[in-house]
Amino acid sequence: MQPIAGWLVDRFDVKWVFAIGFFVWSVATAVTGAVRGFALFLLMRVILGLGESIAYPSYSKIFATALVEHRRGIANATIAAGQALGPAFGIFFGGILISRFGWRPFFIGLGTMSLLWLLPWFQSMPSVGNTQIRGVVQVPRFTDIVRQRSAWGTWIGHFCAVYPLYFLLTWLPSYLLEERHFSVSRMAQIGGFTFLALAVSCLVCGRLADLWISHGATPNCARKAFLVTGLICTGLFLIGCVLAPPRLSVLFLFLTGVSLGANSNLNAIAQTLAGPTAAGRWMGMQNFVGNFAGWAAPLLTGILVGRTGNYYWPFYITATVTWLGTLNWVFLVGRVQPIIWCQPEDKHEEASVG
Repeated sequence: MQPIAGWLVDRFDVKWVFAIGFFVWSVATAVTGAVRGFALFLLMRVILGLGESIAYPSYSKIFATALVEHRRGIANATIAAGQALGPAFGIFFGGILISRFGWRPFFIGLGTMSLLWLLPWFQSMPSVGNTQIRGVVQVPRFTDIVRQRSAWGTWIGHFCAVYPLYFLLTWLPSYLLEERHFSVSRMAQIGGFTFLALAVSCLVCGRLADLWISHGATPNCARKAFLVTGLICTGLFLIGCVLAPPRLSVLFLFLTGVSLGANSNLNAIAQTLAGPTAAGRWMGMQNFVGNFAGWAAPLLTGILVGRTGNYYWPFYITATVTWLGTLNWVFLVGRVQPIIWCQPEDKHEEASVG
């Protein structure tokens, strides 16, 4: 649904599109706790995904339209920090509540209470659409976006950047328990601190990049510098995790989380390139392509661990993916500056005038 969600937020007022998506997500979550039977349960999860798909294209549209360049880093970093903290707090508090009351009341309560968020949203969020800027900036078509080399660069770069995140989200607990033989409580502590380090690093890297730009650096220099350095270090620390003894591997794992925080500048690059009129569709496609890592990383890791009985190759492959991402951001993504969109009919007009 990501490309469709991107089209919706570029076509209509993102204030309402995001609110409807969030409403669908909340209701589907609540109803999930009440349905009986696998078919209805699966249907509610699919509907939940439809609502959830609107999130990142909406963030991108809002930031590209309402924020200046040197404020987008911290804005995107806050979203990335929430992405890291959400699962940590959700698993911790959700586990406590489910153990006391069961999973059904937890789902019903979470979905129902989330609807309260819509009240401050409607009160504080201004309308954000393309109608007020169409007379100033060309509205690109989807085919115009696909033709851009930098678009494919950010989409592939997104895949390489989130591959290690999905790897850790899905396989870190098993790795710490089976390969390093930590206790369950110790595993929870290590994993929790790793994602806490990632969240803090997101905020720090996003803010530092903004400050660098506000003091004269170009977005191309500042954003890419953080991304490239973070990806290189992520690969190195992942190799360190699997080669070092248990205690030292914990330190490398913590540093991996810190390095992943530099990815908070990733979406800011896409917003700058796409501009206000194309940010939704660009980010929709970027999430569509990039989040195939959420399928590839868990699957490939499971196959390799099943065949080899250890985690060496999954760590090596994940590190290699991050280094390929480095090459992508350096050579495939062009200069980070707003693309000047020009529709085909404009070209015809220029040709006829000439």
